[in-house]
Amino acid sequence: MIAVELIKMLIRPRTWMIIGMLVALPTLVAVLLAVTELGPRPGTGPPFLSAVLSDGTLFPLAALGVVLPLFLPIAVAVLGGDAIAGESQTGTLRYLLVRPVGRTSLLLAKLVTVVAFVLLAVLVVAGVSYLEGRLLLGTAPATGTVSLSGSTLTQQDLGWRTTLALGYVVICMLGVAAVALFLSTVTTSSIAAALGTVGVLIASTVLLGLDAAAALHPYLPTRYWLAFVDLFRDPIMWRDVQRGLVVQLSYLVVFTLAAWASFTTKDITD
Repeated sequence: MIAVELIKMLIRPRTWMIIGMLVALPTLVAVLLAVTELGPRPGTGPPFLSAVLSDGTLFPLAALGVVLPLFLPIAVAVLGGDAIAGESQTGTLRYLLVRPVGRTSLLLAKLVTVVAFVLLAVLVVAGVSYLEGRLLLGTAPATGTVSLSGSTLTQQDLGWRTTLALGYVVICMLGVAAVALFLSTVTTSSIAAALGTVGVLIASTVLLGLDAAAALHPYLPTRYWLAFVDLFRDPIMWRDVQRGLVVQLSYLVVFTLAAWASFTTKDITD
C-alpha cells in the first residue's frame, strides 16, 4: 500500500508543480543577488550574510530560510489535507477500503507519502540551490566558510552541519503534516483541511507576536522553525534546536494518534 501511494505521489504532475514553485523563489533570489550585488561583500555587514553572497555552498540554507516560513508549510498542508479528504471528495475512499486494506494501513501509507514529499521537496530545493549558488555566487574562499559567530568552518564542518539542518527542516514539517492529516480525516473537503492547517499556522505566527501569549510561545508549532541557523554558530547552540525537535515530534505523535482515532471510527459513506 505504501509503495502504491508513493508511486502515485511521484507520477502526479501536481507534485512536481509544487516543487517547481518552491524552487522558483530561491532561484529568483539567487539571480537578483548575482545581478544586482546589493548585499554586503566579504568583510562588511553580518559575517554569515557576507559569506552566503560569496560562497554558493551556503545558499541552500538561505533558500530554506526563504521557503520555510510560508511556501513549504502551505505545500505540506495541501498534500496532507488531500490525503484522506481528497479520496472522499472524489468518491474513491470507499473503494479503497473495500479492498483488503485496513484503515490504519491506509492512514499510515498516506502519512508516509506526505513525509516522503517533504523529504523530496527539501532535497530538491537544497540541491538546486546548491548548484545555483556555486554558479552564481562563487565558491568558498581558501580560508573556509564564515559561521554566524564569525569563526571559520571547514568544508567538512559545513557538510555535516548542513545535513543536520536539512534533517531539522524535514522534522519541522512533520508536525504540519500530522495536523493536515488529522483535519483531512474530519472533513470531506481537501481545501477545508488545507485551509484549516494554514489557519493553525497563521494563528501560531500571530500568537508569537503577542506578549500576552508569551506562556504559549514554547509550545507553538512555528516557534522554532528557523532554529536550524543555530547549527552554524561556533559552538553550536543546541537549546532551541532540541526544543524544536521536542515540539514537532509532540505534534506529530498527538495529531497522528488523533487522525487514527478519527479515521478508524468514521462512517465512510462516500
